[in-house]
Amino acid sequence: MSRAQPPLPDPLPLPVVDNHTHLDISRDEQAVTIESLGAVLAQAAAVGVERVVQIGCDVPSAAFAVEIAHRYPAVLAGVALHPNEAPRLAARGELGAAYAEIERISADPRVRVIGETGLDYFRTGTEGVAAQQDSFRWHIDLAKRLDKVLQIHDRDAHDDVLSILAREGAPRHTVLHCFSGDQAMARECAERGYVLSFSGTVTFKSAQSLRDALAVTPIEQVLVETDAPYLTPHPWRGASNAPHLMPVTVRVMAQVLGVSVAELCAVTTQTAERLYGPW
Repeated sequence: MSRAQPPLPDPLPLPVVDNHTHLDISRDEQAVTIESLGAVLAQAAAVGVERVVQIGCDVPSAAFAVEIAHRYPAVLAGVALHPNEAPRLAARGELGAAYAEIERISADPRVRVIGETGLDYFRTGTEGVAAQQDSFRWHIDLAKRLDKVLQIHDRDAHDDVLSILAREGAPRHTVLHCFSGDQAMARECAERGYVLSFSGTVTFKSAQSLRDALAVTPIEQVLVETDAPYLTPHPWRGASNAPHLMPVTVRVMAQVLGVSVAELCAVTTQTAERLYGPW
């Protein structure tokens, strides 16, 4: 069943970067092709979302991320094995081969991110924890060896994510994508120098604790993302998300931080460029 598409939001006063998106995934039963993404990116640019970081979560989607990053100047790529993918590959005896392919792909100059990696104790049971943690350590090491940004997926695993980062030593640039921690975790991450990326969840009525966490995060350590096609901001929660809806999230975040929308746009763009370099 096709999901109703929200209207285009008002354009932002300055351009921004969507720090984490999955343009290869459709929730609307529409085929995604490299050619079709041109219209998606143009629609995003029309409201001020001029650049994106496309994330691949397994070997095929990692290869696709690199391909579209070479096709479209507005796109940079992130590649990794998702935390929920690692236990499945390990159970089939395919994890080593997948590591080798991710490492090969990650050497591409259009790849600026190793991620999303991390831990997910919500969708993977206790039997998969060891494989997830080993995979997380492997990706941390890869990001450090290549000096690329680490993007972390953390679901119901806050303490273990932070402890593994502390033990292994975090890469020079570390980003917690779709940040879901509380104020105390936000403060600890900020003290460690990590960057926190907030998605449409920060707009949900039930997410006051997340807005409280954002409020104590230094603006220079904040990024904005869609995680499209998921986590569509309020009032469009449940619809299919896309980069062009990110202005809704940006405006809510600016209000929480007590800054103008233009200032948040400018600072988050500067932070993205500091982490990822030129597009």
